Amino acid sequence: MRTLIYKLLGLLLLIGSFAFTWFYMDYQDFVGAPLPLHGQALHYVVRPGTSLRGLADTLTARRLIEHPRYLVWLGRRMGVAQRLQAGEYEFPPGTTPRGLLSRIAEGRVVQYPLTIVDGWTFRRLMAAVEASPVLIHTLRGLTPRRIMARLGRPGQDPEGWFFPDTYRFPRGTSDLQFLARAYHTMQRELQAQWQARAPGLPLKTPYQALILASIVEKETAVPAERAEIAGVFERRLERGMRLQADPTVIYGLGPEFNGDLTSRDLTRHTPYNTYRIDGLPPTPIAIPGLASIRAVLHPAPGKALYFVARGDGTHVFSETLAEHDRAVERYLLRGAGDTRPRRGTKTGPAKRRRGGAPAGAP
Repeated sequence: MRTLIYKLLGLLLLIGSFAFTWFYMDYQDFVGAPLPLHGQALHYVVRPGTSLRGLADTLTARRLIEHPRYLVWLGRRMGVAQRLQAGEYEFPPGTTPRGLLSRIAEGRVVQYPLTIVDGWTFRRLMAAVEASPVLIHTLRGLTPRRIMARLGRPGQDPEGWFFPDTYRFPRGTSDLQFLARAYHTMQRELQAQWQARAPGLPLKTPYQALILASIVEKETAVPAERAEIAGVFERRLERGMRLQADPTVIYGLGPEFNGDLTSRDLTRHTPYNTYRIDGLPPTPIAIPGLASIRAVLHPAPGKALYFVARGDGTHVFSETLAEHDRAVERYLLRGAGDTRPRRGTKTGPAKRRRGGAPAGAP
């Protein structure tokens, strides 16, 4: 009898050992086998409050795993059962159950890009924000002033205050959160550049630097010219000369500008017409990039007080009004072959008008 009992116990141990070995091998296969994604990435949303068991059941119902218990056991062994983070996830082909749990526990949610471009106005920025299909829209219909109040900056003009960059954010981010991030980035970058500014500048505050940087941003797209153009404007400020920058006039005209800047436009009285006002306009006219901010805080040395567009994107710089007049006649009045600029092409400070020298000319 005892012998029979021993044989039965031995048989049970053998069966148990076999079962354990089979289970262990099956579990190991489950842990290391990629999910059946058939060559396509899986987009999956983990809802707030989702448990490890709930996740396993949902994945089983979608036929992405066969053994929900295995996923629960794996999650407990990995120590992630209480660390699942809600959000939208993307799992590429080849993702294993271990990789899936790691991604969710670490909160590596899908990030969507939205780019703020150097030279955009606040109006253009808001058009891009409102067109985003991912952001949660809470600001539609609000005036710029009310938007700034929502950002905690009541009374502040929004122009120029949102740092140009590509920002990535998860689904569920609000338009207000997106703008706040860009706003604080500009504050941080502007302050850092202001602290490292060159000595002796005619700019008294970081905001003045932001305003001038926005003008430089709109005056040229040639990186090598930014500091030189900034130098022209700052020498004019030092001498009490008007900036006479065409982009400020265009900004002041607003929707009335039809793409053709005329002599009559230069005589219009707006707060932004730097042919008519002294010093800087009241606000930036666009979003300046970091390169333009650095340019106005580290302007190129020199004596030039004027510049005119060649028509190929670059400019001719002049120290005297007589030199500038000759450059204007060559590149604007007589033309320069195929590079002759169209009517309305900016000339920079001291654009000549019929009947004499421009306002602010020495």
